[in-house]
Amino acid sequence: MSERSPAPGGLALVEALVNTLDLESGADTLDTPDGRARLGITEEGLQPARALRESLRATLLAHAGHPPHREVTPLGELLADAPLLVTVDPADGTAALASADPAPLLSRIAVAVASALVEGTWTRLKACESDTCHWAYYDRSPAGRGRWCSMQVCGARAKMRRYRSKDR
Repeated sequence: MSERSPAPGGLALVEALVNTLDLESGADTLDTPDGRARLGITEEGLQPARALRESLRATLLAHAGHPPHREVTPLGELLADAPLLVTVDPADGTAALASADPAPLLSRIAVAVASALVEGTWTRLKACESDTCHWAYYDRSPAGRGRWCSMQVCGARAKMRRYRSKDR
């Protein structure tokens, strides 16, 4: 949908998961073995991955100041089940947050969210304002007030609707 460059660091994983569903067409890349494999999702992990995706989408909508698109499990409740650990390098003492089980998506998403919180980038990941889109994007605007995944598509449509409603 968007011509934007991917979100930085671990947020690219969050963005990729949210953007597996195209709301306008209904196409869901998680319906394909290849789409699941790209994110390391098994058949058994499909339903939890979809719940996580929609909880993330609701959170990204909140980052942009929009209400949730539907009722979802709060993201904090889902992330509370993610097994994480702190690793410490014995050579220099640097510490890092890591997934206790590197394959499951939930733990990888939790590490990405925690890292983005520390970096101060978490709230820059947003979901498009358009009701038919809600595509995840990283807001690189100086003021952090981006509203659409694409100014050329969703932004232009919204502006045209506003313009036409003024003529009525």
